[in-house]
Amino acid sequence: MKNWMFLLFLASVLSCKNESKVVDNKIKEDVAFLADDKLEGRQTGTRGETLAAKYLVERFRTIGLQPKGTEGYLQSFSFKPKTDPHGEVKFTTNADSTITGNNIIGFIDNNAKSTILIGAHYDHLGFGGEGSLYRENDKAVHNGADDNASGVAVMLNLASRIKIKNDQAEIKDKNNYLFMAFSGEEMGLLGSNYFSKNPTINAESINYMINMDMVGRMKADSTLAVYGTGTSPIFKQTLKSNNDKFKLVENESGVGPSDHTSFYLIDIPVLHFFTGQHEDYHKPGDDSEKLNYDGMNLISDYIYNIITDLDDNGELVFRKTKNESEETPRFKVGLGVVPDYLYDGKGMRIDGTREETPAFAAGLQKGDIVLKLGDSTITDMMSYMRALSVFDNGDEAEITVKRGDKTIDTKVKF
Repeated sequence: MKNWMFLLFLASVLSCKNESKVVDNKIKEDVAFLADDKLEGRQTGTRGETLAAKYLVERFRTIGLQPKGTEGYLQSFSFKPKTDPHGEVKFTTNADSTITGNNIIGFIDNNAKSTILIGAHYDHLGFGGEGSLYRENDKAVHNGADDNASGVAVMLNLASRIKIKNDQAEIKDKNNYLFMAFSGEEMGLLGSNYFSKNPTINAESINYMINMDMVGRMKADSTLAVYGTGTSPIFKQTLKSNNDKFKLVENESGVGPSDHTSFYLIDIPVLHFFTGQHEDYHKPGDDSEKLNYDGMNLISDYIYNIITDLDDNGELVFRKTKNESEETPRFKVGLGVVPDYLYDGKGMRIDGTREETPAFAAGLQKGDIVLKLGDSTITDMMSYMRALSVFDNGDEAEITVKRGDKTIDTKVKF
């Protein structure tokens, strides 16, 4: 009897020890801190960015990641603000009239030849500035809960899970892991660009890169956009075989308006995860209480399973993709709408309209699907942009939209 009691006691102790190694999910807590008004929008080079960086350094340390910056976990970079909006930012070591940002970098060393890079940018727009779509107050804090405290929180969750798994495993993963919180993304992918030119590990050892930017507003239909699916032949199959939760919208191109682009341009396969734009994008309303935390947990599970599935595939093959950004038409006017980038039906669905714009004046509404603009039939986003490119300020055009079961013909003046 005593032996049985001892065995039960021993089992209880071992169970408690195992429970202590279960991942403590801090996704909601991480978003709440990063998107708090006290951080004043986390603009690169400001006090708010410094506070966010200190928080992330402590999170990396608590998770148990090794520092892999140039000064502990930090990789500082300095640059002069652009005077020419079409010119490139120049990195500099001269302290005069410069802005300094910090990438936060942590590492899991499995003594492997290759490394998976998992990243998300943590900077945002501060009080607005040029990137803001808000016109009522130029001193409103842009907290950037979805853009991109959401991506950082999922990245930290993945870091915790992968660290615990590899600490407990008798046989560790066949890749090392580099976790990065980028700064300077909103100013032109500056942090990731700087790292790609000044890597703190051998860049040739990076197997592939995963980027999470705006993953906090999953809609009721569970649509998840994944970009870069053409940058390695294995990606599409892996995404499909691990998916039983999402309606995937895939884009093959490795070039896009987020940090994965910096790594695609140095021939690294990339995947970028995104739950779509919304009416609070680059506005003060992008706050933590509006996020879909259940959706973020599902995305973390999905990416974790993808990484696990790819672990025994060795070095992934890199493949160049068609650069769709080079084919994007230039246009002088706009409707003043937020397109629904996750819509994969016929036409261009409107995810939001802004006041004092051609769309608002024409009575267009969120959910309307643009089917025709001028003489052009709209089948997708690219055909919409081509149609828009022929108009100048002052032009008037016929526009046809589908609203529910109705088709509405009206006019829009640019």
